[in-house]
Amino acid sequence: MSGPAGGLLLIGGSGRLGGELRRLLPGAVAPPRSELDLTRPESVRAALDRYLPELVVHAAAFTDVSRAETERRACWRVNVEGTRHLAAALAAGGPGLVFISTDYVFDGRRGMYREDDPVGPPANYYGLSKLVAEELVRLVPRHLVIRTSFRGRDWPHPVAYTDLFTSQDYLDVIAPELALAIARWREIPWDTLHVATERKSAYELARRRRPGVRAGSKREAGVPLPDDVSLDTSRWQTLKALLGRCAGRAG
Repeated sequence: MSGPAGGLLLIGGSGRLGGELRRLLPGAVAPPRSELDLTRPESVRAALDRYLPELVVHAAAFTDVSRAETERRACWRVNVEGTRHLAAALAAGGPGLVFISTDYVFDGRRGMYREDDPVGPPANYYGLSKLVAEELVRLVPRHLVIRTSFRGRDWPHPVAYTDLFTSQDYLDVIAPELALAIARWREIPWDTLHVATERKSAYELARRRRPGVRAGSKREAGVPLPDDVSLDTSRWQTLKALLGRCAGRAG
């Protein structure tokens, strides 16, 4: 069934984040991959013509950092070629585009990166693919790149690294923040925004929901990982407070 013209089209609605966004943004239309396949440009154009959205949220991605090192073609096909097809379809104008990106676009040498800090070179192939995708998104006249980092509602591993620093948080913490930014996208005056929580080690994050997790080092990972990809979120915190005051006055 077609959604109402002028609504929100969510790409990647079957993923972990997409499922949360569908719940938090109930007016969103999220076609299955059988209908909207980013790797097929004709599929992208057909979906845009069918739903006529005002905003497209691109939350689909190949996100497995370890597999990206060994399955580079598959990672590139989804993260880069898929984003290229979407950007090409939107390059002439029309719908706005919100792209969910990652902290891994930074080199991870110092952390607390601001939105306008230089990006790259990424520590791994996943980060490279998302960095290239960001640049493709910037070809769309009305775009917003949201850099974030999240994992599921629990820590799934028996070990967590003490020497990897991040602003990552659990999905039930991050998803409402992203949903708020998406819902108020017209009021965001920048083309890049960091949405995350405070700087912490992966071990500190893991202990919040798995107290018995073993402390380890990222040298155990078997894949290149950065030292510190924490994000400066002061821009988002200031904007969120302003949006709250505006909502209060409107009420």
